[in-house]
Amino acid sequence: MEEELKVVATFTDQISAELAAGLLRESGIPAQIFGQTSSYPSINWALNEVEVKVNAEDYEAAKALLEAKPEETEGE
Repeated sequence: MEEELKVVATFTDQISAELAAGLLRESGIPAQIFGQTSSYPSINWALNEVEVKVNAEDYEAAKALLEAKPEETEGE
C-alpha cells in the first residue's frame, strides 16, 4: 500500500525546496520534491511551483518545523 503524501510547502525555486526538504530529512521526516520541470528557474516559476511533500502522518510535525524561527532550529 502506498503512503498518502501531503504538500507541506511550495516554492518558486528548486534551491529553497531542497533546503526545506533537507531540514525535514535531517529531523527524521522523509520528504520528497515534486514539480521540477526545467533547469531554468524562471520557467519553473512560470509553469508551476516546486512542492515539498511528506507522509500524511508526518505533516503536522513537518509544518511546525518549517514554520519555526531559524534561531529555534539552529544547533539542533
